Amino acid sequence: MVLVAGGDFIMGTDDGIGYRADGEGPARRVTLDPFWIDACAVSNEQFAAFVDATGYATDAERYGWSFVFAGLLPDEFPETRGVAAAPWWREVAGAHWRRPEGPHSTLDGRMRHPVVHVSWNDAMAYCAWAGLRLPTEAEWECAARGGLDQRRYPWGDDLTPGGEHRCNIWQGTFPNDNTGDDGYYGAAPVDAYAPNGFGLYNTSGNVWEWCADWFSVDWHAMASADRPQGPPDGVQKVIRGGSYLCHASYCHRYRVSARSANTPDSATGHTGFRCARDV
Repeated sequence: MVLVAGGDFIMGTDDGIGYRADGEGPARRVTLDPFWIDACAVSNEQFAAFVDATGYATDAERYGWSFVFAGLLPDEFPETRGVAAAPWWREVAGAHWRRPEGPHSTLDGRMRHPVVHVSWNDAMAYCAWAGLRLPTEAEWECAARGGLDQRRYPWGDDLTPGGEHRCNIWQGTFPNDNTGDDGYYGAAPVDAYAPNGFGLYNTSGNVWEWCADWFSVDWHAMASADRPQGPPDGVQKVIRGGSYLCHASYCHRYRVSARSANTPDSATGHTGFRCARDV
């Protein structure tokens, strides 16, 4: 884990790039206590140790299916239910963390990839076993920024400085053409690319990461900026960081101020988590 010193930082953005409906703004000064946070998202190897020790079954395993990106499925895969607003997602029976694309898939060669198809509930169960917790949204953004206030990405404002790819997002025309110029189609290892200024890997792209907070588009504008914990209740939990499916044409949410949300029992092939703990 990495120790983040806490103190003040500028959270959110007013740069006009963010989605108003996501509640990225206003930019505001937030104060945090010091905290520890994982340098990397929790890997398949780590999650397997948890399951082997406890016998835990994830929400996706209990439901019997999860959503998989269609581009990762074989050409001959049968038609299944999709998502009306996002038809590139397919409901796949038997897809879960050990079988990321369904029964025909395995974790061979992917033990150092981030665990996916894990719900917020699953992430909380792992944290309880490990004696850790999920980061608050404010802690996540502070750590993701790596000490760079009001920059778009963990390394600065240029997405590909000097032509170098610094994160795993969609390259090409979404959703049918991914050139793979950043080196990956689908998820990358948890320690791919260079870390940010605090030593955290992949806080832009790769997989979305669950945070502890309930999601609201406006609660933070009225709440205390001193050690914010998010609203007291809600319907969805915050996810941060974007994923390997993000592209500026439709989802510019791999910026460090960007945010989204999902219900606590939802699991998909591009969502994982990292853990935190108090000092």
